Amino acid sequence: MLLSTISQGFLWAILGLGIFMTFRILDFPDMTTEGSFPLGGAVAVTLITQGTNPLLATLLAALSGCLAGLVTGLLYTKGKIPTLLSGILVMTSCHSIMLMIMGRANLGLLNASKLQDLLLFSDATNLIVLGLVFVTLVVAAMIFFLNTRLGQAYIATGDNRDMAESFGINTDNMELMGLILSNGVIALSGALISQQDGYADVSKGIGVIVIGLASIIIGEVLFSTNLTLLERLLAIVIGSVLYQFLILAVISLGFKTNYLKLFSALVLAICLIIPQLKKKFFKGVKLTR
Repeated sequence: MLLSTISQGFLWAILGLGIFMTFRILDFPDMTTEGSFPLGGAVAVTLITQGTNPLLATLLAALSGCLAGLVTGLLYTKGKIPTLLSGILVMTSCHSIMLMIMGRANLGLLNASKLQDLLLFSDATNLIVLGLVFVTLVVAAMIFFLNTRLGQAYIATGDNRDMAESFGINTDNMELMGLILSNGVIALSGALISQQDGYADVSKGIGVIVIGLASIIIGEVLFSTNLTLLERLLAIVIGSVLYQFLILAVISLGFKTNYLKLFSALVLAICLIIPQLKKKFFKGVKLTR
């Protein structure tokens, strides 16, 4: 149970890292998440059941998320549709696309070879190694990208769009790129989690944006805000693992799994309130030696 919870935390951390690219860096509330996440799972599971190599199926699933992000980005940057509405339109469309891909509302991986089956360890160890490998790859790729000139232009767009434009940065292209990359990472998480769960479902994306945000906010509440990029990304991973342990604790206390979405929302709300409470109660308080 311990290893399973940690492995779940790693895989859900990839979702949090994807959301971080838009929610924190671009300040873009992207609702496409709730469509691209299950879309990644639907594509991966469908391809695997048809005999495709699990690794190739996972990569193609990530690509499907990139396409979803591309559509959202085009609606926002070229169609001038508001951010939330752009994401909602694509999220809604993904539901029908998943039904077209799977041919049904859910699809299982019974007797099919999954990505973790390619590893040579025990089942529990395979899951944690798989999660650790992919979360490391995503963190390393994000650090590499955000430290390039293109990545710095992307960050500048999120910090101050007008200033970025004054430096000659095409902010529309930066936002479009961010949505593509973010949803690719989110779909990757969906593909990996669907393989771990053994099935894909069109309703699997409901509320996942709250889980991803909880990982981000828990990490920020626990650690100082003055962190390096690597430390911020690692804080998201730690926050995701801790969140999964909170879920495990709730289930262990006898609460029904039907209430997990409510619990997720409550955890996120509390974590968002804590910084405000700190400011209120510690305002003007000076530490003395």
